[in-house]
Amino acid sequence: MKVIIRLLVYTCAVLITSWLLPGITIENFITAIMVAIALAIINTFIRPILIFLTIPVTIVTLGFFLLVINALIIMLIGRIIPGFIVDGFWWALLFSVILSIIASLFGTSSTTIVRHHDHEEPTNRF
Repeated sequence: MKVIIRLLVYTCAVLITSWLLPGITIENFITAIMVAIALAIINTFIRPILIFLTIPVTIVTLGFFLLVINALIIMLIGRIIPGFIVDGFWWALLFSVILSIIASLFGTSSTTIVRHHDHEEPTNRF
């Protein structure tokens, strides 16, 4: 149940961000859910690999290359998900920055959607 709530909260963050930016278009709520799911999957499984492969560039740019990775992920999702239109790299970059700010205000992120256990209760087994 927590996964569904996190997904809906992140979907709202995606919708709010697209509403704020004229260069990002989302056709409907179902498209926003698909974008949120795609972001969760890509940020959980593919983004860490991309970060690992680009460590030298990230170090040289003092971490700013991570913004480029985020924008490229948004552009990739724009090509994969029908109804999610990104007008260019700079809109994708701005979308990723604003989305992370709005999602943090809601207390969620794309990687927390797929977590299995938030806080495990300690068990007393004596």
